[in-house]
Amino acid sequence: MLYKYSNDGDTSMLALRLPDEIERRLAALAAKTGRSKSFYAREAILEHLEELEDAYLGAERLRTPTKRWKQEELEADLDLER
Repeated sequence: MLYKYSNDGDTSMLALRLPDEIERRLAALAAKTGRSKSFYAREAILEHLEELEDAYLGAERLRTPTKRWKQEELEADLDLER
C-alpha cells in the first residue's frame, strides 16, 4: 500500500508498507551507515525509476505499432550524447 503526503516545498512525503525482512535490512543499513531509511528508499527509487519508465514506454510502443516515431523521440528515450 502506498500513501503520498503533500507538502508546501519542492518535495512530498511518501509512505509505503514493506515486508518485515526488507524493513529490517533497510534499518540495519541505515544504522550502520548513519543515513536515514528515507535516504536509501529515495536512492533506490531514483536508481530504478528510469528503468521502469523505459520498460513502460517500450511496452506502450508495442501496443501502438502503427504509430510513427520521430528520430528525436527515440533518441530522447536513449539519452544519447550528441
